[in-house]
Amino acid sequence: MEKNPNVGLVSPKILFPNGSIQYLCRRLPSLFDFIIIRFMPKFIRKFFQARIDYYEMRQTGYNKIMDVLFLTGAFMLIRSSVLDKIGGFDENFFMYFEDIDLCRRIKKISRTVFYPHTSVIHLWEGGTRKNIQLLLTSIRSAIYYFNKWGLKLF
Repeated sequence: MEKNPNVGLVSPKILFPNGSIQYLCRRLPSLFDFIIIRFMPKFIRKFFQARIDYYEMRQTGYNKIMDVLFLTGAFMLIRSSVLDKIGGFDENFFMYFEDIDLCRRIKKISRTVFYPHTSVIHLWEGGTRKNIQLLLTSIRSAIYYFNKWGLKLF
């Protein structure tokens, strides 16, 4: 960050405890992406794997520094001056989609960068698949997000 003052947000490679990659560099979501990823069981999602791979930017290999429109909130290093300039987090998001919103607003004034030469372990729980309250929170956040940024079907 010190060597690149034009970078406002950086995220490392995110790994599962077993060392495999969590594909959390993403393109901006469409309603279709949200429905496939959040609601479809694995046996149905496999029919849309090419779309999921595209959304998760898997073709990049996750092995090079790259600018990404949507980096996960699992781990973000944000320049405080940039966070101040954009007015911080949108408090209308309690949880879910706040990271996409933050990245989109930061991207307007600086770079949002994936840095694969550092990694962290993320104990992903998949809470929306286990807890109805988390699922409802996710749906409310999705509605707010798509109303704020515009609904993209595909």
